[in-house]
Amino acid sequence: MSRFDNVYEYDNNLNGAGLRIGVIMSRFNLPVCEGLLSACIAELKRLGVADADMSIATVPGALEIPLVLQTMAQSASFDALIALGAVIRGETYHFEVVSNDACRAIMEVQLDTGVPIANGILTCESDEQAEVRMQPKGADCAQAAVEMANLQKALLQ
Repeated sequence: MSRFDNVYEYDNNLNGAGLRIGVIMSRFNLPVCEGLLSACIAELKRLGVADADMSIATVPGALEIPLVLQTMAQSASFDALIALGAVIRGETYHFEVVSNDACRAIMEVQLDTGVPIANGILTCESDEQAEVRMQPKGADCAQAAVEMANLQKALLQ
């Protein structure tokens, strides 16, 4: 149903059946990243994505995620990708560099390849903040990936 007469509006489609989803997870801050991954995979399954249609790759840290995203996107094997990681503020400027550069590179891969990428790299002030956010963010990323994959398919028909 459209909000406006005579205006077509695309539906928010969260049906994951038949979608191929790639997940890239950083191993830095592993307990948080595993929490993100667990919630993400559970939500993908709930949305109907088959186990056989999911692939998981792990990388050392957040800055390595964009290269693997790019490779996976260029493979034409995935309808959407999900980036999972955790950057937790320390006492140096490194937090800003990693957070900003990882986010910028993820956006570039998405725009350059046309493959939707859900950015689930947490940028937190503390371990406690990351632990509170990991489950909701993992599930949110699964939903965003499925919705965007379906929207891209609808737009290209």
